[in-house]
Amino acid sequence: MDTEAQPTERDRSSRPSGSEATTSEAAGPEDRSRFALVARISSWVPGGRITLTPLLCLLFLLLLSTFVLRPFQIPSGSMEQGLRIGDRVLVNRLAYRFDAAPQRGDIVVFDGTGYFGHADYIKRVVGVGGDHVVCCDSEGRIQVNGRPVDESGFLYPGDSPSAVPFDVVVPDGTLFVLGDHRGDSSDSRDHLGSPGGGMIPVGEVIGRADWIVWPFGHAGRLHRPDAYARVPAAARAGAHG
Repeated sequence: MDTEAQPTERDRSSRPSGSEATTSEAAGPEDRSRFALVARISSWVPGGRITLTPLLCLLFLLLLSTFVLRPFQIPSGSMEQGLRIGDRVLVNRLAYRFDAAPQRGDIVVFDGTGYFGHADYIKRVVGVGGDHVVCCDSEGRIQVNGRPVDESGFLYPGDSPSAVPFDVVVPDGTLFVLGDHRGDSSDSRDHLGSPGGGMIPVGEVIGRADWIVWPFGHAGRLHRPDAYARVPAAARAGAHG
């Protein structure tokens, strides 16, 4: 006869199941200390958790706006017809961090203080450091590094690429920027004789406008146009071909 002791029902029920043990372990000292910290912070804030929750949301939005995405309202018609007066766009503040740099065709928001005026501006990048930008060729097109650029896909209807002739080389670390509504835009062309020669230092760029978020009927992603894709790299002094 098998004399080995067999577990009774009481023996089985007295042992914690695997799920019960896991639950007990999950609600350990670390979780209790977390809850205690939240309760302590709530006790310092008038209104407790009811006030703390919106404050945390506000702090999150403030950090998001400061370091990641910044809303910007279009103040003028200089970027029509793509961006209209009153449109609200989201500016990607991280677009040019981590060694990235503005590219031709990007729509950027920058601080124009000391260059255009005491305000933030939004324009399209036409030339980057080292580029030779000329207006205009025999067909009335802007040329960048000897390549004509077809801007008809985003220029304001009826506008020419520029009524003002120019022939500039963009210094390293700066940008040559123009509005899409060339007939209603104060941009690099208008400041060629000003300090900085109408160029905007890359360091003054706040970020790249990536999305129209308001009004909803006009909302959408802002893409870099293909018009600049075939522009060759700038010829550097001393380079050998």
